[in-house]
Amino acid sequence: MTIKTGDRIPSVELGRMGEKGPEKVKTDALFAGKRVALFSVPGAFTPTCSKAHLPGFLVNTDNLRAKGIDLIACVAVNDAFVMDAWGRASHVGDEIMMLADGNGELARALGLELDASGYGMGKRGKRFSMLIDDGVVKQLYVEAPGEFKVSSAEHMLEHL
Repeated sequence: MTIKTGDRIPSVELGRMGEKGPEKVKTDALFAGKRVALFSVPGAFTPTCSKAHLPGFLVNTDNLRAKGIDLIACVAVNDAFVMDAWGRASHVGDEIMMLADGNGELARALGLELDASGYGMGKRGKRFSMLIDDGVVKQLYVEAPGEFKVSSAEHMLEHL
């Protein structure tokens, strides 16, 4: 079943790069008490993700924070090393938290898994963005296959 507005984010473990290497973070703790702009990309370093999706959130960091967003986070079905390298290559610094859904557990739990096997990419997460308030989905924008419109930072800003 696909997550919808009003649902609580499922409790899963994600990865991120810490000062001493990969570390685990639970969605419950990460999203508790915060307004979060979470966006998902099918893969780090892929064209639309690298040229538009991630940069759009990066350039709009101040605008999102001005609208009450406490945390901006990017998630992909990649490992913490890849997400960290992509964040460094994209110069996100501390502006965007780069989260690894290495085994696709979050994508599956949200009902937003994408089968990209035909492209040699296996199971991934669909392209989406969501506003999460204290662990509850307040807005959800899932892209149609091959599109990039409703999951952009600009679209989210229009609806905050």
